Amino acid sequence: MFGLENAQSLLGIVLIIAACWAISEARGRFPWRLAIGAVAAQAALVLLLFALPASRLVLQAAGAAVQGLSASTGAGVKFVFGFLAGADGQPYSVTDPSALFTLGFRVLPVILVICALSALLWHWRVLRWLVQGFGYIFERTMGLRGAPALATAATIFMGQVEGPIFIRAYLAHLTRSELFMLITVGMSCVAGSTVVAYATILQGVLPNAAAHVLTASLISAPAGVLLARILVPRDPAAETPETYDLAGAKTYESSIDALMRGTNDGLQIVLAVAASLVVFVALVAMVDGLLGMAGPVAGAPLSLERGLGLLFAPLAWAIGIPWREARTAGSLLGAKLVLTEFTAFIHLAKLAPDQLSERSRMIMTYALCGFANIASVGINVAGYSILIPERRGEVMAMVWKACLAGFLATCLTAAVVGALPASIYPK
Repeated sequence: MFGLENAQSLLGIVLIIAACWAISEARGRFPWRLAIGAVAAQAALVLLLFALPASRLVLQAAGAAVQGLSASTGAGVKFVFGFLAGADGQPYSVTDPSALFTLGFRVLPVILVICALSALLWHWRVLRWLVQGFGYIFERTMGLRGAPALATAATIFMGQVEGPIFIRAYLAHLTRSELFMLITVGMSCVAGSTVVAYATILQGVLPNAAAHVLTASLISAPAGVLLARILVPRDPAAETPETYDLAGAKTYESSIDALMRGTNDGLQIVLAVAASLVVFVALVAMVDGLLGMAGPVAGAPLSLERGLGLLFAPLAWAIGIPWREARTAGSLLGAKLVLTEFTAFIHLAKLAPDQLSERSRMIMTYALCGFANIASVGINVAGYSILIPERRGEVMAMVWKACLAGFLATCLTAAVVGALPASIYPK
């Protein structure tokens, strides 16, 4: 049934799109057809994935696959690190089993395994066919040209910098609007290597966590394209004839070569994620320490989390969170922006059941599932400076706006999910 909470999320869709239109570079060129089509496509994909019995079976199988990957990864980690990885047979008395969950041993190693599998599937052409198929869909349904459509599809599976490598030879010829769109989509989605990690964090906290994370990773791309086109509208006069292929994509000599190189790539990602978490959590702790020197305010010490909760509470309410839970949800949105989505998912998993309802947890899963954060700004500047050094200044001028668009794109996705009847989502 459609109720007030669904209408609240529907209002959020309108407000997010209106906010992007208000700061658009050309408000007179609003893409009406794309706006209607992108939101409709998102809603249709959610209905297709959750409302049909056959699709539910597929999502259940995906959830089982995620659990299998986590268990298999755990076997490898326990073999190397033993009881430190939470293995059975602890050499001391365990009074709090939950304390055995360590991010470095239980979540980050999953990225290694997924990167290795992704490289193997690419070598076997399975992932290549998926990328080309999604690229064709984006080209036909969203009016994208062939090269940007292919890079957009690759970004969903490979990541915010890895995706554009597929059209590296063509990047210099993209229009400003197309380049902005690629950066935005990269921040709107997450890489396949991290999807399983997020699902692992949310296991036992959100029913069908794997299904929701997988769905969020797919359907945020249309939202990113839409908001990017609103902020920096398409300029057909600047478009040049395109000739592109997959020459810039990675190639492997054999299956073993794919596994080893994929593992090495995964190691770089794991180190980057771990280092980012250490640095940004430390910086926030410093800020909280300084704020705490001011003494308690309204019965509690000042903190960055409290401030972000207040700042983003209206946005959390707009995407469908009840106002009594809006400050908690707002602090999660702030954590995503400042501390990366990894930290935000960890905070979401640790919340007590009475702090967020099951529906709110589901909505926030979609709102947090994207790379739009401060660390990604640096990653994009560094990545595109290598790919297209001649356009580095242009990238730096638009990357913060792209971060805002990517941040709002995941919120738009969450609002679309919240606007649909709760009965379609399996318990």
